[in-house]
Amino acid sequence: MAAAGIQLHPACRVRQEGFGLLFYDSRGPRLLFAATGGLLPADFFSEVRGRAELPADLSRGQHQALGKLVQQLLDKGFLREQPIC
Repeated sequence: MAAAGIQLHPACRVRQEGFGLLFYDSRGPRLLFAATGGLLPADFFSEVRGRAELPADLSRGQHQALGKLVQQLLDKGFLREQPIC
């Protein structure tokens, strides 16, 4: 069985803003503002990544905060799980 990774849902888009990332879902009027600053580029979730795969130069607190963000994005449907081949 292949390991599961995460990727931006095809119906969702993300763009860089001054505060961080703005996620929006074309399936309905849903927005999510993520105060990530410059920690993640807007195209970070455009390819399948492991759930814990985050930039290496993060502090422990930043890594934990982004891990929570990833879970929130999964829970709200902005990200989806994909098999990693």
